[in-house]
Amino acid sequence: MPGSSRHAPRPRPAAPGGSLDTDKIAEVIRPVVAAAGMDLESVRVTAAGRRRLLRVVVDSDRGVSLDDAATVSRELSAALDTVAVMGDFPYTLEVSSPGVDRPLTEPRHWQRAAGRLVQVTAADAGVVSGRVVSADAEGVTLDVEGAHRRFSYASLGAGAIQVEFGHLPTELGVTRDGH
Repeated sequence: MPGSSRHAPRPRPAAPGGSLDTDKIAEVIRPVVAAAGMDLESVRVTAAGRRRLLRVVVDSDRGVSLDDAATVSRELSAALDTVAVMGDFPYTLEVSSPGVDRPLTEPRHWQRAAGRLVQVTAADAGVVSGRVVSADAEGVTLDVEGAHRRFSYASLGAGAIQVEFGHLPTELGVTRDGH
């Protein structure tokens, strides 16, 4: 994917009742996710009775359809079956995309939110609500009450997409790559 970078998901605590290294699990599944043209957003293992639940969140610039999730799930299952990274316990694999409530913390998150209404705390402006006009490696441009305002990522907290009903406006000239 041009213009996007891949970042390791944040480590999560191991499942209760046994220790599993989510970093090792991520090492096994990251190449499979990347081969599908997606980013690995998170890996989480939890206990579910006598089984474990392995939750994998993936995303891409084009989004993640149900067919995409099913395909990646099959490929991940095959990859996990070749190594003993999940231990001796049976597990259920769940592959999903991030929800609308995922915080915008990485440049790729902001790029994928182009056109969306967001709320974020800016170091020099307090709480700001605006529509993402563009985002690139250095920062994001928001349309705030008709004026375009540029913010560096360093000056922003985690952004939150605001749920809207209806169609996105087309007159803003929204882009995903800063152009």
